[in-house]
Amino acid sequence: MDVLRVFNNNVVLAKDGDREVILTGRGIGFQAKPGQHVDEAKVVRRFVPADGRDPDHMAQQVAGIPPEIIRLVADAMNRVGLGDQADRQPALVVSLSDHVCGAIRRAQQGQSIEYPLEAEVRSLYADEYAKGKALVDAMNTYLGGSLPDGEAVALALHLVNAGFSTGDMSATYAMTGVIQQMISVIEGAYGITLERTGVNVGRFITHLRYLFVRIHQHEQLDDEPQPIVESIKASYPEAYDCARRLAVIVHMRLGAELTESEIAYLALHVSRVTARHPGRADR
Repeated sequence: MDVLRVFNNNVVLAKDGDREVILTGRGIGFQAKPGQHVDEAKVVRRFVPADGRDPDHMAQQVAGIPPEIIRLVADAMNRVGLGDQADRQPALVVSLSDHVCGAIRRAQQGQSIEYPLEAEVRSLYADEYAKGKALVDAMNTYLGGSLPDGEAVALALHLVNAGFSTGDMSATYAMTGVIQQMISVIEGAYGITLERTGVNVGRFITHLRYLFVRIHQHEQLDDEPQPIVESIKASYPEAYDCARRLAVIVHMRLGAELTESEIAYLALHVSRVTARHPGRADR
């Protein structure tokens, strides 16, 4: 491996075959020059940018995080069963480390943050919230309880965001708001209150999350035979009408026109989450 760029004494960008990698290790960048061979004995951790992320930008971000924080986060991820994800998504390790670095600094300065999305995260992303809480607990065993419990919300959102191919958290915030709005539209249309932790609602939310990924990647479902779509319209007219309303929300909020196949699948999920609901108004 050869050095491409030195960011500080502990972080360099290097060429490994036909790919660029970010290498960390104490002293790995000390007196190093572009073109020099990397002292591989000093390499402690390597990050391979994926999903089109800019290696220089990611390396700059890594250089701004103390190595011990990156190690703390990586170890915590391994302890709570997220080691494979850490290996697959180095950008997630970096984003979590960057957040934890700021959280520790705020705690040392006596500052606190209340996350306004806590209720939404707990209900919409229960699995990620549980993992975020586990990460906070794991890191606090080393930090003496420095991280507030509320940081589990922010870590959960980073885990949710890892399902997208960009590092832009705004997509996750937008998705959270749209999901909440769509659930409210269903509740209003059917005169019910959905149980956010219910199995069918959980499946619906999972479907929406994959839908948003498809929208982001411009890969909406569009191959369902028309007779099947027409059958769904005829079999679930009320749910299909509601799905149409949800499609309007997606268009207005995300700028994406849903295909007939996507609307049909939304209708099936709407039918499932509202079927035999105990609070459903008579129709």
